[in-house]
Amino acid sequence: MRKVISRYATSGGARIAYQTVGNGSLDVVLVPGFPSNIEILWEDPGFGHLVKRLAAFCRLILLDPRGMGLSDGIDSRNPPDARGRAADILAVMDAAGSGRAALIGASDGAAAAMLAAAMWPSRCRALVLHGGYACFLASVMDAKALQAFASATEGAWGTGATLARLAPRRAADRALVGWWGRLERLSASPTAAAALVGMWGALDVRDSLPSIAVPALVLHRTGDAHVPVESSRALARGIPGARLVELPGEEHPIWMGDVDAAADAIEQFLTGEKPVAHGDRMLAALLVLRVLGMSSGAGRTVPGRHLGERMELFRDALPPVVARHGGHARWTRPDQAHARFPAAARAASCAVALRETAASLGLWVAQGIHVGEIDPSPEDLSGPVLDVADRIAARGSGPEILLSRLASELVSGSGLQFVDRGALAGIDCRAPLPLVAIASERHLEPRSRTAPRAANLDALTPREREVLALVADGLSNPHIAVDLGLSEHTVKRHVANILLKLDLPSRAAVAGLAARRDAP
Repeated sequence: MRKVISRYATSGGARIAYQTVGNGSLDVVLVPGFPSNIEILWEDPGFGHLVKRLAAFCRLILLDPRGMGLSDGIDSRNPPDARGRAADILAVMDAAGSGRAALIGASDGAAAAMLAAAMWPSRCRALVLHGGYACFLASVMDAKALQAFASATEGAWGTGATLARLAPRRAADRALVGWWGRLERLSASPTAAAALVGMWGALDVRDSLPSIAVPALVLHRTGDAHVPVESSRALARGIPGARLVELPGEEHPIWMGDVDAAADAIEQFLTGEKPVAHGDRMLAALLVLRVLGMSSGAGRTVPGRHLGERMELFRDALPPVVARHGGHARWTRPDQAHARFPAAARAASCAVALRETAASLGLWVAQGIHVGEIDPSPEDLSGPVLDVADRIAARGSGPEILLSRLASELVSGSGLQFVDRGALAGIDCRAPLPLVAIASERHLEPRSRTAPRAANLDALTPREREVLALVADGLSNPHIAVDLGLSEHTVKRHVANILLKLDLPSRAAVAGLAARRDAP
């Protein structure tokens, strides 16, 4: 997709930022909810996927509402009302050369979209609402709860705290929370954010609903964590001829969760054609890698003076490592990369190689792998499969490599072994997704005896004794590799040989043996 340029429209002396994407004959304006920054939102795969789906059949016009993102700020003592924001929509349409457009209003942007449709029916072709409401105080929370939420928002603004309100299951993803905090900071100041939240209490467009005379589609996720589904049911009853579609999921933002379900409903409603299944979609294994920081011998991340230098080396090293395993990779954030592979076994073997590369640089990485159908375009990797892989990576702690059980079943015959790691809940409202981790080492061959042999440390080579001492100190294979200047694969072989020669079942047993030997 081409690089998108932000431009400005003038509305009542204020500047409203907007972008245009796609070249379809139908114009569609997306009025987002809180928070918003149309340049930062592109960094999220779900947002990019939604835009790609919509821009495939229309010319999509994106905007930052007044007071958010790139648009002019607001007077916190006299914030704009829904009518003022409705006028901003019209000003953006004029600047973009759109005489008539369909409006998509999401969350608190729904009220402005409804007013624009009621006030200027000749400029509105159709209306789509997602997670919206006609009166905030009647549908979402009372005035006392809103005041408390506004105060809490101002106090914690910039930390990503609002994500827990809008998508609570995603709030366990530390990387996403960090990015969401950046989105908050670049959307508004703490004072403006509190004023914008407080402004929700004044949103009441119930009297305008009967005046909406354009075709209307009302979408709502049944488990929406922020706005109860009953609010959209009330909208569907109040807007003449409106059609209500309830979708599964609990994420409030339209660009989170099952984006394709919402995009399918919107496309069919606006075009009259049922979305055609992507015939060129392909089965692929997706890997998400996150750099957690520099590693220490105690199995944790630590700050480091040379982290930037090591990250530059790792960023340069990652694409060729992925390419050697038949994959295609790109860095999506300074500390996160996505890669796709034609087979799960290649993704798993690449993850092991990337872990060794990171360990050689003293870096701590977490990786997640999932399989499913994706769009074949390598330049715009997005969609539900990537979302799941991202959540799997967020679940892990470096240098662990986590896979969905489905992905591990496709790795059969690769020689890798796996251990259970629980399950990932909240995947499209279905049953939890079982997870496994690639085992760090194993015996070179199965052995069975009726009686164990006495451990003989003299059977170990000098190098194996060095490795034994570091295992006893609690170091992991990547840390031992860095300490001894070896590859992680070589260390794994040494550990396996130690287990075999000493006839011990685990690293813990090795450490226990060393401790008993050193005891006075």
